[in-house]
Amino acid sequence: MSGTHPTTVHAPARTPEPTAWSPGSWRARPAAQQPEWPDPEQLARVENTLALQPPLVLPAEIMELRGALGDVARGRGFLLQAGDCAERFSSCTEDGVRSKLRVILQVAILLTYGAGLPVVKVGRIGGQFGKPRSKPTETVDGVELPAFRGDIVNAPEFTAEARRPDADRLLRAYHHSSAAVNVLRALTHGGFADLDQAHAWNQEFVRRSAAGRRYEKTADEITWALKFMAACGVDVRSQTELHQIQLYTSHEALLPHYEQALTRFDEQRRAWFDTSAHMVWIGDRTRQPDGAHVELLSGIGNPVGLKVGPGTTPADLRELCERLDPQRAPGRLVLIARLGAGKAAELLPPLLRAVRDAGHEPVWACDPMHGNTFVSESGYKTRRLTDITAEVAEFFAVHRQEGTHPGGIHLELTGDDVTECLGGDLAEVLDDQLSSRYETACDPRLNAVQSIELAFRVAEFLRGHHGA
Repeated sequence: MSGTHPTTVHAPARTPEPTAWSPGSWRARPAAQQPEWPDPEQLARVENTLALQPPLVLPAEIMELRGALGDVARGRGFLLQAGDCAERFSSCTEDGVRSKLRVILQVAILLTYGAGLPVVKVGRIGGQFGKPRSKPTETVDGVELPAFRGDIVNAPEFTAEARRPDADRLLRAYHHSSAAVNVLRALTHGGFADLDQAHAWNQEFVRRSAAGRRYEKTADEITWALKFMAACGVDVRSQTELHQIQLYTSHEALLPHYEQALTRFDEQRRAWFDTSAHMVWIGDRTRQPDGAHVELLSGIGNPVGLKVGPGTTPADLRELCERLDPQRAPGRLVLIARLGAGKAAELLPPLLRAVRDAGHEPVWACDPMHGNTFVSESGYKTRRLTDITAEVAEFFAVHRQEGTHPGGIHLELTGDDVTECLGGDLAEVLDDQLSSRYETACDPRLNAVQSIELAFRVAEFLRGHHGA
């Protein structure tokens, strides 16, 4: 979270060191998925301004996350990475952050209580403002304009002015990230994440659903467990872990100009850290081994995520793991499989074996969202909860077959009562209902009821895996 650090040295935007890797060495590599910035001088000014700003997170926090992910990689925990598809600047308010945190806490508590494993909580929050696009432009009624690439680049309105990439938005992204991170710190350390508040996290529209009522029953059991511990003489009020949580931040490192400007050298650890987030990841569209994104993230000390799509071969993955994790350090890499329902059983085993045989110990996580997106009959981009659940089930089955640890889940979700993904329990979303509350800035998200329903299933899969 936000603040300064006495041992931090800023990285100027355009002064790479004469070494094999430097914060600016990515500039000699091809960079995929970049907007066409119309004013290079403006971009350089913004980079240099960003390089003088305080870090959003500190190296000590980053290393704490690496340690926790190391435990997950060794089978002693589970990663929950969840949050918005693409954050909007307008959502970086107390209410907006609280809404996302509420459902993340609900999912995390169900996984912890249901599976009996510590859950490392990482939000897609405080910086997830950019999105890769399948096409660089969009055409409406014969008019072609640049695609909307997230608030960090341009605006969603379909006008030439709104779609023009604006480097000043990088600064706005920094300031909105800082605001979101400060709210997160206040909420997670100020009582909102207290287990005594488990019932209060359940919104009324969720409580009316079957999943919400089942959540209420779990919250009752947790309350009684806390009372039992207190009756046995355990001072539960003094147990910080029961009243505060650490929610780490993450986003896709899509714009290397922004990430370099917030990369700092830590004298104490003699290492570079990207202080824009605790964890950053490389998307399936930007994972070229000789590309700018892999080059930049190969030299930072943060945990690094890598999306693994259906086009990834075992040879590709071995090369990327070697580039990003040559020391083979548990907790350094999070490999996020996004293969699609029906494909994991075939595609995942050779990838698992290739990584294991090369001596890497990554966290393997399942992203069941991005491989299951389609356009419905009503014309909306959507996903089916049944497909999402099916891919998670396949992910666990393959890991059980291979004797490896299913280390986490990566979700796009919201605490709001949106209608973006199809399916659910008694509050099932149907195709003709998608238009009623379709609010995402890019990809469809699970609503709070669907998220909780999925959390119960994931907890069952986890319990079954570790009880085998």
